[in-house]
Amino acid sequence: MEVRVFAAPPSSGYPDQDYICVHTDADPLDDTVVLATIERVTDRTKGKVKRIKTLVTRQRMSADAALDLATSYAERKQVPVVYTDSWPALVR
Repeated sequence: MEVRVFAAPPSSGYPDQDYICVHTDADPLDDTVVLATIERVTDRTKGKVKRIKTLVTRQRMSADAALDLATSYAERKQVPVVYTDSWPALVR
């Protein structure tokens, strides 16, 4: 399966309402450290309620490593990946 990587969550009209969200940001105490959060977002009610399951919370890893981990998971689950490097995450 091909995993698609988006810069923003799929819009409400997009058919994929189940996706992996990867968020990275700098550690507030050390801007040389990248913290990654990976979440699985499911929207079963056509945009009204989102369920978010956190898979990784603010772990030290590079953006590439976080994206690789999320892509591997997304391949198994057959869902797209959304990557954002701005806080708060776009899916909230």
